[in-house]
Amino acid sequence: KIFEKLRICSMPEFIRFMHDLKPLKTDPDIVVTDLHFGTVPVKLYQPKSSLCTPRPGIVFFHGGGGVMGSLKTHHGICCCLSKESDSVVLSVGYRQVPKGKFPGPLRDCIVATTHFLKSLNAYGVDPTRVVLCGDSVGGSIAAVICQQFVDRADLPRIRAQILIYSAFQAMDFQLPSFQQNAEVPLVQWSLLFYCFASFLDFSPSWEDAIRKNAHLPASVWEKYRKWLGPENIPERFKKRGYRPVPPAPLNEDAYLETNLLLDPRCSPLIAEDHVISRLPEACIVSCEFDIIRDHSLLYKKRLEDLGVPVTWCHLEDGFHGVFNTLDMGWLHFPSSRKIMNVLVRFIKGL
Repeated sequence: KIFEKLRICSMPEFIRFMHDLKPLKTDPDIVVTDLHFGTVPVKLYQPKSSLCTPRPGIVFFHGGGGVMGSLKTHHGICCCLSKESDSVVLSVGYRQVPKGKFPGPLRDCIVATTHFLKSLNAYGVDPTRVVLCGDSVGGSIAAVICQQFVDRADLPRIRAQILIYSAFQAMDFQLPSFQQNAEVPLVQWSLLFYCFASFLDFSPSWEDAIRKNAHLPASVWEKYRKWLGPENIPERFKKRGYRPVPPAPLNEDAYLETNLLLDPRCSPLIAEDHVISRLPEACIVSCEFDIIRDHSLLYKKRLEDLGVPVTWCHLEDGFHGVFNTLDMGWLHFPSSRKIMNVLVRFIKGL
């Protein structure tokens, strides 16, 4: 923050610089190639062993709230995923704040995904087994692109989506997980809101109104209660403490400045039934000690209610960001390995 106040560099840029100092590990069984699809940087991971048949293809969108994360921070995850699932993995380096704000990062990911889907033969990928995958905001991007591609007859159909502790709505901030895990590392409310406001480019002065759900009118709450209401959250997830809190009186100014949150590209949970019902099967990972845990529970229910098959993995000892400890040696958490095992089984079962 000191560097930001001195106008040397922004806080997000400094964080990414520090994260990217970590040297990248190599794997003798994986070929990693740095490419650009147009202006979008990507990393391609391909198993060295030769196969007579095409492999599954995975487009991976890294997490970090649009503020942190990069091709480097998720290199170990992508390398391991490619090797253990015997798949071709494309990791997308979309723009981030302050230079890339919504919808710019989404546009970058759509460009990279489209380019990859049109070039599957060149990378030895089976067009019937392409998966979109991401953690945190990356999972949100994967969900949105799956929704936007349901009518793309010019491209191979997405086979599945893997959504790891992702954000699926930007409307209700009084769900049980917000009350229970607001101060749980690695993502507390203050960091979540900073990323949220920076990525969607609205004033942080609306924090209090948004946290009290005063940013949306009663008509909106009534319209989307069928999908957002706490009754959609299984009772066992309320046992650690939950008190229903009605939305505060509407702050009209907050609504006028933040109503882009009602765009399905920001809140894929509220996309229309005719879109959700045609989505590919999903693998959803949720973590008990995650401030946005209930997003996964709500999206899981929405998909299942409309007949979309869902493989669900809930980690009782997991927290937001735990997957990134996978290649941290003795600092890793067992949950990170559990997530990788679930992903590999799911991909091999397609």
